[in-house]
Amino acid sequence: MPSSSKSKKRARNNSSNNNKMWNSSAGSRKKKSSRSSMIDEEAAEQMFLEIADEDDPSVAGMEGISTLCEKLEIDPLEDIRILVLLWKMGSKEKPAQISKEEWMSGCQRLHIDSLDKLKSMLPSLDTGFLERSEFRDFYKFCFKFNLHSTHRTLDKEMVVALLTMILKDRIPSDRLETFCAFVEEQTTYSRITLDQWTSFLDFCYECEDLSTYDESNSAWPVLIDEYVEYMEEQQKKK
Repeated sequence: MPSSSKSKKRARNNSSNNNKMWNSSAGSRKKKSSRSSMIDEEAAEQMFLEIADEDDPSVAGMEGISTLCEKLEIDPLEDIRILVLLWKMGSKEKPAQISKEEWMSGCQRLHIDSLDKLKSMLPSLDTGFLERSEFRDFYKFCFKFNLHSTHRTLDKEMVVALLTMILKDRIPSDRLETFCAFVEEQTTYSRITLDQWTSFLDFCYECEDLSTYDESNSAWPVLIDEYVEYMEEQQKKK
């Protein structure tokens, strides 16, 4: 009996040791897997420092963002992909900049730690890859990112420029062209609010045919009502 008991103990010990070895090995594999998915943080930080403001190295403003565009060989004024990149990186603390914290978090999330990796991402930054809900969030970001200082509205010239760049190929071209013409020609609004901005996109999705628009039951901002009236006047001139 004593011999049998010792034998059972040895078996249990061996089993326990085997389990420990297995768990240790699995844990090691998990750690290695985790480490392999991490970026080179020093390299990512150096990328940020190369575009950071001289006066405040904790942020990169429009000058630094323009420098990044030069490195990526894209036009900051016409290539929407820089806005998609900043949105994906998580820029939201303040308009017209990205903080170092946002940059580092974005690099971790997108697995970026070199200019080559950024360049390889460019094709995936096309807005055509965004689902409708994602695009609406991005569209809202574009308004907020382009605000000036503490302003809560955008001047209509900026609105027209942004709409032309952002909504191209996303909504019917005649709707985009006529709305931009309306915004430029009307004199009631010199600046556009975020609600008016987002409402136009929703209006494009929900009202494809202007002939079905019922102003008496409309819950849209007055700007949309006036756009429909503008279009009715344009039709009468034809």
